[in-house]
This record gives sequence, structure tokens and C-alpha cells, in this order.
Amino acid sequence: MKLGKSLIAWTAITVLSATALAGCSSGASNGNKDSASSGSLTVAKPDGAGVLSTQINNPFIGTGSGMSLGYDRMIYEPLAMVNPVGKNETTPWLASKVEWNSDYTQLTVTPRKGVKWNDGKPFTADDIIFTFNLIKNTPALDLAGLKLADIKKDGDNVVMTFSESKFVKQGDVLQISIVPEHQWKDIADPTKDPVKDAVGTGPYTVKSFSSQGVVLDARKDYWGGDVPVGQLKYLEYNDNTGLLRALQNGETDWAQIFITDYQTNYIDKDPDHNVFWGANVLSPDMILVNTTKAPFNDVAFRKAVNMVVDRKAHAEKARSNAGPELTSVTGIPQPTGDQYIAPDYKDKNFTIDVEGAKKVLSDAGYTWKDGALIDPKGKAVSFTLQDPQGWNDYVTGIQLVASQVKKTLGADAKVATPDADTWTTNMATGNFDAALHWSGSGSNPWHIYDDVMNGAYLEQAADGKVSDNFGRYNNPEATALLKEYAQASDDATRTAALNKIQKIFVEDVPAIPIGTHPQLAEYNTRNYTGWPSEDDQYATADPTQPSAVQVLMNLKPAK
Repeated sequence: MKLGKSLIAWTAITVLSATALAGCSSGASNGNKDSASSGSLTVAKPDGAGVLSTQINNPFIGTGSGMSLGYDRMIYEPLAMVNPVGKNETTPWLASKVEWNSDYTQLTVTPRKGVKWNDGKPFTADDIIFTFNLIKNTPALDLAGLKLADIKKDGDNVVMTFSESKFVKQGDVLQISIVPEHQWKDIADPTKDPVKDAVGTGPYTVKSFSSQGVVLDARKDYWGGDVPVGQLKYLEYNDNTGLLRALQNGETDWAQIFITDYQTNYIDKDPDHNVFWGANVLSPDMILVNTTKAPFNDVAFRKAVNMVVDRKAHAEKARSNAGPELTSVTGIPQPTGDQYIAPDYKDKNFTIDVEGAKKVLSDAGYTWKDGALIDPKGKAVSFTLQDPQGWNDYVTGIQLVASQVKKTLGADAKVATPDADTWTTNMATGNFDAALHWSGSGSNPWHIYDDVMNGAYLEQAADGKVSDNFGRYNNPEATALLKEYAQASDDATRTAALNKIQKIFVEDVPAIPIGTHPQLAEYNTRNYTGWPSEDDQYATADPTQPSAVQVLMNLKPAK
């Protein structure tokens, strides 16, 4: 599987309240800054050697070597880390304090004192202001649509004002990589410049870059104290198979890939040290259905398919139990999202109900002829599920659904596996019937529903392409409720809106939730402990996320 926007890039991640943002600890100790770190870790991705053909350390170029491999996360740092798991806490980082106003249209941050860029120059409030103005004045960099109206200094603080509430997009703001004004003010085109000389506040600098990999050395003057690992080595493998082999034989220490039967194929290779963790974030996998054409333009057919999907089989056979089975009819992963499930659906779980599904169809005018499902217009029901070739877990997932629907309902469900580029274009242009796809992720479920129910994406379509709501579901009430949730200034209003959103989702089935979509990671404890885990969810363990530097600074040499 090739991970999507919600898993391989910094994304819209939210927190529950402004009070959670008022802490001052960075999670990094202030030790003897003159001591040299020792030891090394090897981090790897399965994206192919092409990533290492050109050195691109620009944190605003998501496809560059720095962001693709994740080593930029160790050089450039954000104002704060927002945890999508555990207690959904926010940890101030380059800011010593962050605080939102009541309606989340204004953010006040206190720049951390004593921080230096790796070229020795001091980090100041001016660098924060420069970075956000750079994004504001360069639309191509504003991928999250920050809608920053104003940013200015107020004493020791920086105050940002936005033209709309940032409640659901706090992570987009807080986890932006801050860049140095003294270097970037002379960069003519920040959307294209590779920034070979990477000047950041993070604990590492680039020692070497080649087609064989990237080596980072720990700083001796890092503001967060002693860096526990002296050197990081970043490697690229051609595919998951090659990277898995490297994990198995100890060539690689830290990675993020899907592993079929991870217990046998990874953990059992060194059960005392190898760890596979799928952090159960609020992001389900869904069968996205094209609601603009038959058969999925009919809510009765969508409901029927939803009633016969075997989610237990999906968790076991497609996902190798990398995450828990998806059980709530709301599509909200549990137990992470228990607190958000509407009272009407607290105890409503998915069940396979073939007879119930057939009744829904027959009541809507469907019939059967020689076992084949016939729609109310007399046509045999047929559709194709598509996902890219090589995405084994997703392809297995759609094969399971096709088999189930064909067997239980008699619809002619086919499977297609185009290349990834073709599939991506098909999704954006609506050239599909159905596909298995991830959803947005955050510390509340807004992104789950925004991805499949927000009609605003249809209005923003360019050249017939949409960036989300690929199923083109158009329900003005749902769109208005999503906007109401995002702009609300109190929890009661948000809760009321979310409950109504869930009701529409359950009753109208704009997409078919099928499984959880955890943030995957593999690591070992042979040389270092302190990693995040199911028992200590202070962050996900994905080495490409903004929190990778937080994970690194929490490590301790194994005894």
C-alpha cells in the first residue's frame, strides 16, 4: 500500500480545547550541551532510488528527498507537536507556550528562548513571522488553506489572526516547519529551490548526501539538550519486500511499511526486540462510491452493500490484524473515538445481514434473475472496484468486497488494478465506480466526514478534478453542518453538529467504512528504548511525521 496524505505528510490534526495547549514542557531534557552523542539508527523507506537522485532539503516540497525520507523532520521543527493518539495532547516545541482564543481564530505563541539555528544564529519571533508570511504570500505553499489574515509581535509573543476558525486545522498551523529568515529571504522561488544548505533548529545536520543514502550528525548545541543518538542514516529500498528483508536482518532500525502477517514476518525474527505498532488514529478506510452514477447513486444499493461487508475478514485477511476491526456504524475507530460517537449509535455495531440487505433492495424495486441482481430499470447490476496494482492490502480488501457482494447480493462486482498514477487521476476526475481509500485524520472525527460529505470540494473543482469528496456526494445539510462544526466556538455546538453529521452518514451511506487505518511503524529496542507504543502513546512511531523528532528525543540507550 502506498500511504496517502493522511499518513505520509503533515496533516490537519486537531486538539480538544485551548487548555490542552497551555503547557510549557517540550519533552526534551536540558542536559550537558557539550557532550557528544554516540550510536546510530538506520531509517528507511520503500520508495525507490529515484528519491535520492537529487538532494532537496526544502520542507515545503513534499516529494523532495528530505520530506519523502523524513530526514527534514530532524532539521526543521514546528511550533508544537499535536498527538493524534493517546490523550490527544499538544506539546509546545519551538514555542514554549501556545494559546488559542475561544473561537480559534487567533493564536498566541511564545517563542522558546535560547534556541539557535544550526549555523549559530539565534531563533527569534521574526523567524516565525517570516515563515507564516512566506506561506501567506506564496499560495502554492499554502496547501492547508491557512487563511492567515494577520501576524504580528506583541511583546515577547507572536499573535496570528485567521479569517476563519482553525479548530479543526490546529495541526496545520502548529506543525508547519519554521525556516530561518536570514537564509530564506534571499530564496527567489521557495516552491522550487532545493535548499541544499539546510539551516534548521533541529537536533541534526546533514553530513552527507548520495545515491546510497543520507547521513545526519547530531548537534552538540541543540536547545533540547543531549541528543541520544549520534548519527541517523536514511536509506531507500525499491519496494516493501526489500525493506522488510532489511528489517528482518537488522540492516534497518526504523521504518513505516505494511507487513503481511507481521508477527511471523517481523516480530518473530527477534521477538525480544522487534516491534510493530499500528497507532489507531481516527482514520478509517472506506469504500468510496461514485454517488453520481449507477449503481451507487441509489442509497438503497449503498445501504445493501454496507450491510453485507465482512469487516472481520477485512481486518484479518487484508490488514493482517495491523489494527482493530472497525465496529461502529458511524465509521469512527474505537476505542480512540469512543467519546465522539453520538448517543443514538453508542451500542450500534456493524453486523452482516444478508436477508436485511435483500429486503432493502426488494423494497426499492430490485429483483433477481437466475441469481443476478436486476435494478428497478431492468438492468443487471454491475460495478468495478479499483485500487493500484501492488497495494496488496488494498487490493485484497476490494477482492474480498467484490466476492462478498457477488455471493450475497448477486451483483456483478469486478476488480481492476490500474497503476497508481492512473488511479489517482481516476479518483480526482470521477472515473470510477468504487475504490478502497483512506480518510482524513485528526484528534476528532471531523476530517473523516469532511473527506466524504463536504460539498465545498465540488464547488472548488478545477478542470473537473476534486481534491476530496471523490464520491461527489452532495448534501447541502451535511456541508452546512461540517462548516458549523469547524467554526463553532464551544464544545456543545460542535457536539450537536457532529451528532447530526453521524446521522446523515449512517442513514445515507455516502461511503462505506470497512476498516481502521492505523499509522504503521516498525522499530527495534536492541540499542534504544523509549519508543512510543500501545502502552505509551505519546506520539505515533511513523518516522515521516512531524513528531519523529519528539520520538528521537525520547529515546534512551538500551541497558
